Amino acid sequence: MSNSRVIADMEDTDIPVTTAWKDFLALIKIGIVNSNLITTFTGMWLAFYFTNTHFLDSLDTMFLTLAGSALVMGGSCSINNYIDRDIDHLMERTKGRPTVTGKITGSKALLIGLLMVATGTVLLFMTTVTAGVIGIIGIFSYVVLYTMWSKRQHVSNTVVGSISGAVPPLIGWAAVDANLDIIAWMLFAIVFIWQPPHFYALAMKRVEEYRAANIPMLPVVKGFAATKNHSVAWVAALLPIPFFLWDLGPVFFTLATAFNLGWLALALSGYKMKDDLKWARLMFVYSLNYLTILFVAMVIVTVI
Repeated sequence: MSNSRVIADMEDTDIPVTTAWKDFLALIKIGIVNSNLITTFTGMWLAFYFTNTHFLDSLDTMFLTLAGSALVMGGSCSINNYIDRDIDHLMERTKGRPTVTGKITGSKALLIGLLMVATGTVLLFMTTVTAGVIGIIGIFSYVVLYTMWSKRQHVSNTVVGSISGAVPPLIGWAAVDANLDIIAWMLFAIVFIWQPPHFYALAMKRVEEYRAANIPMLPVVKGFAATKNHSVAWVAALLPIPFFLWDLGPVFFTLATAFNLGWLALALSGYKMKDDLKWARLMFVYSLNYLTILFVAMVIVTVI
């Protein structure tokens, strides 16, 4: 079939014309990779700081860690797209993925994913064994525990999926210092606890799509009221964490506490707000800014 014929067919079926590079970035979910690299870098940077290691003396470690993490995360997302291609067409948010439109075949997506995770894992093991093992745990928890097991069967799928999302800062720290400090575990805790209210807000916004795809997200199974209760509980669980990060200084402690209280106030406002979807949108936007600002602030306070 000629290229002009392919493009014509794509236009007839409302499939947007994209480049191979854009399809690849969509396959590996580049947005997720980029956001997780921020937490990976922060974990690595804080390990440098608390072990009195200058980053200019460890540029090889920085490259191996960031490249390895990106490959592991991107490869896992590619495998996730391979597995979910039978349901992604049912959701507006995912129906344009290249594994759904046919721009990237399932077998190619799987091959790309396997090659990326294998290469990324090797790079992580070149830093420390601990970093490599944590990388494998992240792959297993995302691909097997979340995508293949809990996502379609259990309402707790969001919590299970939070494990893989929380390992990047541990990888970053472990690549520098295999003896994981309490601060490294607090970074893990922040991201782990952050994910349920973040994804519950998204699930509320997309509740009908998840219902159509038969994915048992909390708002689908237990409704919006229960989702609000769970969100408040998860956000409240963040309140003690700044006390464990006092070594980052009073400025960060104050900032983190203020952000936690602000998020808790917003979560509690859901009990009075009549527009549930508006509340979900506010929670989603706050959560995005929360994680980015907090992790960037951790780096800043160790530099100034």
